[in-house]
Amino acid sequence: MKKISRRTALKSVLAGGASLSLCGISASGLSACTGTDKEKTPVLEPLKGNIHHSVSKWCFGGYALDEFCEICKSIGIESIELLDPQDWPIVQKHGLTVAMAQGAGLGIDNGFNNPDLHEQLIASYQEVIPKVADAGLTNLICFSGKRNGLTDEQGWENCAKGLKQLMPLAEKHNVVLVMELLNSYGHQDYQCDHTAWGVELCKRIGSPNFKLLYDIYHMQIMEGNIIDTIKNNIQYIGHIHTGGNPGRNEIDDTQELYYPAIMKAIVETGYKGFVGQEYIPKEEDKVASLTKCIRICDV
Repeated sequence: MKKISRRTALKSVLAGGASLSLCGISASGLSACTGTDKEKTPVLEPLKGNIHHSVSKWCFGGYALDEFCEICKSIGIESIELLDPQDWPIVQKHGLTVAMAQGAGLGIDNGFNNPDLHEQLIASYQEVIPKVADAGLTNLICFSGKRNGLTDEQGWENCAKGLKQLMPLAEKHNVVLVMELLNSYGHQDYQCDHTAWGVELCKRIGSPNFKLLYDIYHMQIMEGNIIDTIKNNIQYIGHIHTGGNPGRNEIDDTQELYYPAIMKAIVETGYKGFVGQEYIPKEEDKVASLTKCIRICDV
């Protein structure tokens, strides 16, 4: 990944944060300057504020976290997510938040559907849940684990048995455990791979402190029908991820999902959570890519 300095990034993308356009604004919200306008510093219109924007740091691994925080803040992003406890203060000192925390559990493959792991998992989450609350954060990611021959019913029963033991602590600290929906092709044999499966687990746990991370990229692969699924299940969704399909790259017109319509549908549901960009940029200018994708989602 080619690393771009913050000076270069901000010169090419922004001029001191969101402000009025000096040139014509394209559909992505980026200024399109021609003629004498080329000598003017291109800037962006203010974000509309209907979507709370976040981004997964792992997708932009070439940047130091401090540098990435400055870039994200200048773009208008409010959160950098999927970070461990030691990273939370770094993000917060820049005036940003961590919309989806990590740091508990045993990874994607070893989740709550395996009762043999419950003792370890529960101890891990019991340690981290208070840390999330003390940091002023809300969402903490969790996983079902691989199916490993389990039926849907066995998976629901095992997950509910383990997670219900954590709900009193989560409710006490106002922390939400959020299970990610993943495709079971890339993450082979992962059990929580359909929205209906995750929703059923939410119903069985029966707590507002357990919800789903609806990953649009993953669910496009598994089931499609993104807009209707979000609208019909928004009460069970605590966080949303983006990603282009095929390829998990930029969410622009190079792929099959039309994100402006998806984002408008999300806004119409009254959803107030975060939308996290979790695509792997393939464009050379990573900051311009991220800016473009934020603007595509800013409806």
